[in-house]
Amino acid sequence: MDENKIMPDWVELWRTLSRVGNTRREKKLEKGVKDRWHNHAESFNLRVYERWEQRDSSRQFVLQTLQEIPQATVLDVGAGTGTWTTMIAPHAKSVTALDSSPAMLDFCKKEVQSAGFENVAFVEGIWPEIANQVPEHDITLCSHAMYGCQDPVAFIDALQKVTRRRIILLLRAPSQNGLMAQAAGMVWGHPYDSPNFQIAYQILLGMGIFPHVIMENVHLWKQWCNTSLAEALAEIKSRLGLYEDQQYDQQLMHLLQENLVQEGEEWVWPAAIRTALVWWDV
Repeated sequence: MDENKIMPDWVELWRTLSRVGNTRREKKLEKGVKDRWHNHAESFNLRVYERWEQRDSSRQFVLQTLQEIPQATVLDVGAGTGTWTTMIAPHAKSVTALDSSPAMLDFCKKEVQSAGFENVAFVEGIWPEIANQVPEHDITLCSHAMYGCQDPVAFIDALQKVTRRRIILLLRAPSQNGLMAQAAGMVWGHPYDSPNFQIAYQILLGMGIFPHVIMENVHLWKQWCNTSLAEALAEIKSRLGLYEDQQYDQQLMHLLQENLVQEGEEWVWPAAIRTALVWWDV
């Protein structure tokens, strides 16, 4: 081990990558639209159910937790279209579905009503800003909903304050030698292209939290596709916050040509993302 190697400031790294992601999402917003899920909640819901067609250990673990803690009250932070909420509701005393997107929350309400559940409450707001308006729950679940928060310590602290028994986080775990990791290394000098499990785990350790981890053993995330290499280059540049910066164009295009596979009229990215379930008892 190189004793002179300086370890990253994991919190600052998360903040930096979160800002890049937020800028990218803001640039994609339609003019005059504040909710990025406006008109996109249904397509998001379809993608989740496509992923859920395969068995995964995350759902098994959540159901197992509900068996271990019967009659639990559950807080679903970043409930989205309600896939987790509707799965949990039959096994819990009550569920609070919280989301910052009105479009997502409206979709979630319709899903809950359609399923006939009467033990679900809905809260609209941004976590952790709204945390003081949320009562304590036995279990808190946050599935892929903390990437946009630029203060991960405050986010996690707030989760702990409202949780009596167990916190469960689901996070992206990209391959450390995948295409995006190589691109990030080329541009930023490290393999982290976005806020993810690897960074969050280090932050948790720094907070004195030693969580358990369940790693999916297959890549359940749908592979990215582009209609051309030029579109793929624009995609990778936006993910790295480059936009008009052309200094890495040649190297990035070479990386894409080496790694993408043409299937019909699409260029398909290699599978490189797993889901990590991180949990600890409070």
